[in-house]
Amino acid sequence: MTDHDWTSDGRLHLGVGIEDTFIAEEELGQRKLDEYELTQHYENWREDLSLAAEVGAQFVRWGIPWYLVEPQPGEFDWRWIDEVAEHFQKLGLSCVVDLMHYGTPLWLENSFANGRYAERVAAYGRAVAERYAGVFDYFTPLNEPVVNALYCGENGVWPPRFVGDDGFAKIIAAVAKGIVLTQREIAAANPAAKFVHVDAGFRWTNEGPVRTRELLEQRRFIALDLVTGRVTPEHPLYGYLRDGGVSAADLEWLVASAVTPDVVGVNYYPGFTTLEFDENGVERGVEAGTAGLRELLLAYHERYGLPLAVTETSRGASVAERITWLDESIATVNELRAGGLPIVGYTWFPFFTLVDWLYRQGTKPADHWFVHMGLVDLERGADSRLIRHRTDAFGHYQEIARSLHE
Repeated sequence: MTDHDWTSDGRLHLGVGIEDTFIAEEELGQRKLDEYELTQHYENWREDLSLAAEVGAQFVRWGIPWYLVEPQPGEFDWRWIDEVAEHFQKLGLSCVVDLMHYGTPLWLENSFANGRYAERVAAYGRAVAERYAGVFDYFTPLNEPVVNALYCGENGVWPPRFVGDDGFAKIIAAVAKGIVLTQREIAAANPAAKFVHVDAGFRWTNEGPVRTRELLEQRRFIALDLVTGRVTPEHPLYGYLRDGGVSAADLEWLVASAVTPDVVGVNYYPGFTTLEFDENGVERGVEAGTAGLRELLLAYHERYGLPLAVTETSRGASVAERITWLDESIATVNELRAGGLPIVGYTWFPFFTLVDWLYRQGTKPADHWFVHMGLVDLERGADSRLIRHRTDAFGHYQEIARSLHE
């Protein structure tokens, strides 16, 4: 590995994450959504990673664009990834590789619903692990599986555009099988590999018009329950999945083939992780501050008993408010650690400005959809180049990193 194993030494390690959503399909009224392209990371990746090292991060959540790396089934183009891997090593940064951050290659018909999806994504994962063992040793097989199931399976926003509970069930089962096979293939190729499962830890304040709060709160755990072999006929969502078309054989396979991650990552944003239903039954985010973060971390630990990491957190607000949230959230993590909770990582995500996913359905230029939540803000210059501007939050994070390293 590039350094000692940060997932198991008992200390708190700081990281940053680079937004890496890749929805490559271009359809009527739907633009390609490649965050690296929109934020000019492809042109500025050396600077971006060097800034991560400068700010004091020990690891970076960074994703490989599968659709570009494997442009045809089984044919890989590693040229850019080779350069990136070398730079990670030069900087002494650990990379938590986001193998799948939404979106599949264009050649994979029907995306997650393709009958060979799990096999194809696992083969891709193994190829990465074989080539970069010793440089890339930390993996997230698939980021936020429940969000995948919502966007691709329940709401019909992204391919394969399934809808309803039936669609949710089919997609969550497919991505869970992909995670299991991917972890198995990576571990076979690189026995030193470590796995960070990343969940979006939603919370709700009231009952929904269609689905009960109890169902919603069970569903937030369903991916990791499937991956770790917990969904037997006694599981509260076993019938829900069966009603959605998931076969008993598929569920039995997941139980028999279960894997366990080394770290459970929880994504939490104080302004929109907690949801409520308004009088029209529409979900909207509500402010929950550190109380929501505390509750989620405790809930995941109680359920799985594994080391934890905050794998995403930030606040889309003024720089001063970002600094306040940085202090408040770090203080909460330290309090929980002092109380015995095994939190090993904290990740400010995104490291720099991202482009709102609504860009895909819109017509306005990317700048209209900029969301400034990072330690670094993007500013477009007269030559159209996006300048990386260190905010005061960047310096504040540096101070915290120095204090932890002392």
